[in-house]
Amino acid sequence: MTKRKPKSKRLKKRKSKKPTGLWSFILRPAVKEKLWLLAGIMILVAGPYIWYLDSKIRTQFEGKRWAIPAKVYARPLELYPELDLTAAQFEQELKILAYRQIDGAPTKGSYQRNRNHFLIYSRAFRYWDGDEPALRLRLDFSGNRLVSLRQADLGTPLPLVRLDAGIIGRIYPSHNEDRILVKLEEVPQLLIDALTLVEDRHFFTHWGVSPKSIARAMVANLRAGATVQGCSTLTQQLVKNFFLTNERSLWRKANEAVMAILIEWHYSKNEILQAYLNEIYLGQDGHRAIHGFGLASQFYFERPINDLSPAQISLLVALVKGASYYSPRRRPERAMARRDLVINLLEKNEFISSSVADAAKFEPLNVSAQARSSVSSYPAFIDLVRRQLRRDYKDEDLNSEGLQIFTTLDPMLQALAEQSFTSKLTQLGLSKDLPDSKLQAAGSVVSINGGEVLALIGGRNPRFSGFNRALDAVRPIGSLIKPAVYLTALMQPDKYNVATLIDDGP
Repeated sequence: MTKRKPKSKRLKKRKSKKPTGLWSFILRPAVKEKLWLLAGIMILVAGPYIWYLDSKIRTQFEGKRWAIPAKVYARPLELYPELDLTAAQFEQELKILAYRQIDGAPTKGSYQRNRNHFLIYSRAFRYWDGDEPALRLRLDFSGNRLVSLRQADLGTPLPLVRLDAGIIGRIYPSHNEDRILVKLEEVPQLLIDALTLVEDRHFFTHWGVSPKSIARAMVANLRAGATVQGCSTLTQQLVKNFFLTNERSLWRKANEAVMAILIEWHYSKNEILQAYLNEIYLGQDGHRAIHGFGLASQFYFERPINDLSPAQISLLVALVKGASYYSPRRRPERAMARRDLVINLLEKNEFISSSVADAAKFEPLNVSAQARSSVSSYPAFIDLVRRQLRRDYKDEDLNSEGLQIFTTLDPMLQALAEQSFTSKLTQLGLSKDLPDSKLQAAGSVVSINGGEVLALIGGRNPRFSGFNRALDAVRPIGSLIKPAVYLTALMQPDKYNVATLIDDGP
């Protein structure tokens, strides 16, 4: 019996499927050639444009990033034993400096008063001649004198203490932006945690844009049938605020994304975060735009950024979403709801404990009753300061270099002078049966020893920033000239003495 050889199986050759539809069209030689040509043109066009954006970013980001207004300060209040100062006057000075009266132990920028005794925690301040540290002080008054000045913790007598100077005005750049620059190490860690948690959870891992956020936002917006969720990273927000406008278009969004990637390519996360903290818009005060968390902390709470409570930090972070919509002064209900949302997120992600979260939500907004306006309370004096500064500085230096200008204005003397003017003008108006608007006045208070201008009033309304009568009114001064004339004569003893007869004829 013979064995039959098994038949070898032949492998059938699979027929390759020909591309159909769109791919069939794209893979045609003529079409492929055109697509490659189009890609080349796009690279040629986009390359120089991306280079232009890159150059723009590096030029502005590495140069002077912000035009910082000059700050004008009143004279510093110097305290020493036996100073002529009443307890009431001292408290008024503290209010001018925005110190807060509290019941418990004073924190920085606050005080406690018990009749003629004060406990105060002063703020650190940098003067032209050195730094003044923050101190806990005990002051005792008797009558119209400061009789004791001691360091509260140790009871050590102090010969002299200089409190931080009060801002009496600013000289702004043309776009009226205002900010207090802060370094990243000065910002509370909780603020950074809250900001990245609420605005950009993947900030420290993405490269300028976040594909996950884009996908999540697209799904949420498609489900809602409207734009209910954004996808901008902190870097994109910085680009929009720093380089671009608020125009809503695909072109602007594309520029924003490209520039965000370029910024991430050149700069560290810490550099980007610090720039964001100083750039973001957080409120409006008349014509003055409030930018950055440093100034926002002062604008809303009258305290430095490193002295904020968890509730106050949460409120500032809440304002990033919309400073006008969630304005705590005009829309407190909205602001509180948004603040509590931030607090809940911090608790959920274990940045704060449940007890801290509960206490923060129970806390009122604690926003100061009224914003300290950018409009100076001393326009006549600021006018004098501007005129003197222009002799030595360029305008662009005054409104962009962040100069600190220390002046001789005494706020207490200014207030007393204004009260005196108001009462005397009212009396004169009543005695002459004249309407108030017909009577005007101007005046100055000058130091005898140094010739320093301590107070200046430019008109009946001390807050009016128009015509400055103290500096610009041209009128006969009458007998005010006599001391100068007599002194000039008596300096020539060979011609005149106090008994010399002068012909007073025409």
